[in-house]
Amino acid sequence: MSRKPRIRSGSGATMHDVARAAGVSAITVSRALNQPQQVSEQLREQVMRAVDALGYVPSRSARTLASARSRTVLVLIPSLGNTVFLDTLAGIETVLDTAGYQMLIGDSRYDEARELKLLRAYLQHRPDGVLLTGLSHAEPVEALLRRHALPAVYMMDLADDGRCCVGFSQEDAGAAITRHLLSRGKRRIGFLGAQLDERVLKRLAGYRAALAEAGLADAGLEWLDPAPSSMRMGADMLDAALAARPDCDALFCCNDDLAIGALARCQQLGVAVPERLAIAGFNDLQSAAWCTPSLTTVATPRREIGVRAAHALLARLDGGEPETLRADLGFKLMLRRSS
Repeated sequence: MSRKPRIRSGSGATMHDVARAAGVSAITVSRALNQPQQVSEQLREQVMRAVDALGYVPSRSARTLASARSRTVLVLIPSLGNTVFLDTLAGIETVLDTAGYQMLIGDSRYDEARELKLLRAYLQHRPDGVLLTGLSHAEPVEALLRRHALPAVYMMDLADDGRCCVGFSQEDAGAAITRHLLSRGKRRIGFLGAQLDERVLKRLAGYRAALAEAGLADAGLEWLDPAPSSMRMGADMLDAALAARPDCDALFCCNDDLAIGALARCQQLGVAVPERLAIAGFNDLQSAAWCTPSLTTVATPRREIGVRAAHALLARLDGGEPETLRADLGFKLMLRRSS
């Protein structure tokens, strides 16, 4: 009877060597390394001591052939320089690491062509599933996912078409913060928008809906720039807004970067916030609470989105489905001194 080939790592040690050193079976070693939740903590530590002593490095190619799984998950995000997505990645990593999976991270830089290129490149590594940011993706991207039957979960927004998604309503959040500014007696509320990706445009739609409800819609109070956002852009947009519409009495900024820049420029110009001009942001970055005055904003559950999305994908990889295909984690208004 032919014997199974010994799975050898680059160090020369094999899984069978680890099993002998740990006093367990090779199957137990495999489970401890690839599915740690299936073994006790004591047994896993026993195996890991043997792994460390022998310098064993598992062969990913051999493991993939043996299990038909790569134990990797592709995560496509639009920016590695944005704290919002770094928080989400941290949540994802916590779940995947515990389950014995590794992340393959692709930064699309808000570019559809680049996202498609990344997906094609990473498919060569045969990821078991994919986590995508947002709902709008080029048709070739969706076609590739269908062709490879790749389980997917969409993050940061909510779909109504049966796709598995974890997030919150960007439009409802935009409307809620606008209604707050209206409740403070503000009537000429401007919108500062940068990047203009799908989530920013939904916040804009919520802002417009809230003003329309109040009979205060005014397209002349919108300042939109497709360039990447920054605090400098927020300061420049504040200048443009006050120059074009000196009657503007509040600003809803599509993110905290713009809002913090606008606040800083108000300080430089001696514009009283919130008496003369109320300002609100979006995302509740750590710096928002430490501005002067502290920034009213929308807290978004970024890390929890990553955690729940990873759990949902793992459920699909195990042949099931999460408890809900549409997980609405909501948002929270952080009402501070700037409004």
